[in-house]
Amino acid sequence: MLSSGRESLYLDYYPAILNVKTGKPTRREFLGMYITPIVGANGKLRIDKKTKSYVYSDTDRETIQTATLIRDKRQNELNKPEVYTEHEAQILKANERAKGDFIKHFENIMNSKEGSNYSTWKSALVHLKKYVKETTGTESIAFSDITVEWCDGFKAFLLKAKGKRKVAIANNTASTYFFKFKTALKLAYNYEYLQKNINAKVSAIPEIETRREFLRLDELKKLVKTPCADDVLKRAALFSALTGLRHIDIYRMKWGQIVDVKGIPTYQFRTKKTSTIEDLPLSSEALYLCGERQADDVRVFDGLIYSAYSNKHLAQWIGNAGITRNITFHSFRHTFATLQLASGTQLTTIQKLLGHKKITTTQIYAKTLDEAKREATEKIKIL
Repeated sequence: MLSSGRESLYLDYYPAILNVKTGKPTRREFLGMYITPIVGANGKLRIDKKTKSYVYSDTDRETIQTATLIRDKRQNELNKPEVYTEHEAQILKANERAKGDFIKHFENIMNSKEGSNYSTWKSALVHLKKYVKETTGTESIAFSDITVEWCDGFKAFLLKAKGKRKVAIANNTASTYFFKFKTALKLAYNYEYLQKNINAKVSAIPEIETRREFLRLDELKKLVKTPCADDVLKRAALFSALTGLRHIDIYRMKWGQIVDVKGIPTYQFRTKKTSTIEDLPLSSEALYLCGERQADDVRVFDGLIYSAYSNKHLAQWIGNAGITRNITFHSFRHTFATLQLASGTQLTTIQKLLGHKKITTTQIYAKTLDEAKREATEKIKIL
């Protein structure tokens, strides 16, 4: 046992074998694997009454199992190579995969994303790295070291985490980051990096229902007349208000996807979020905002980006129109839904236009509209 309380696992050969690195005989092969006996409430190492040996954690027992398989493999190599079974090989392979870095796995998923989704994964990664550093003292964590308890710890960490401005992040932001984390856990299990489906045992952070900001029709008309430093951004935002499309779906639009369907210009696309194929008829005003038609492989809103710089232009444009509420690009999608609902469009139709899988998601806009109506009635007082 080391002074730190850990035990180093090694193979003891008899007779000695030749060390291929030094060319000299050796009795020991250190495996670079360590285990730590569990200390009881009395401060003494716990002893198993049946085996009379120290008690170890589940993770350490897996390490011992791996070391045992390595020992058996060495014996088979020295004596009977054909005895090494396929089952043993599979267990060894699984344990080797479990030694991989979860942070690297998370980064690989992040790099497969685009636009705002990529930004969200990146922000989640920042907090995950801080938590890993805090809990392990390193910048990585092996899949085999991830437990349900550790995941619950990350949940608590996010609920107290602070953003760039040293202000606590919102509950729903923490919920979104933790959802990305759970997605990474699920994929790690599917890819067989995790031997247990830990994601299924970890509950999500419940979202708190928040007010969805939207623009009134008169405010939308003001924005049409108000200049914006980024013309592509302005046209894309107004296009979102007329179609309900998300930023990422507008960003990916290409002219070849706008086709004629029974005399009606229609945008045919697969949504980035739900991966469903949709046909979206375009009004004359929506088509006008697209500009002059280009080659099929050219983006309709070429130059549209999602960045802090473009968000600054958006905020300035909103402010110059005299609108003081916190309006984001996504608010234009909310505007489409709310104005459609206010004009009498059926909820199921709006659900289809927005590409929602569940009607309950669309019903949130009905609540938003009801709140707006109640606020409006309170503005007129005669007593």
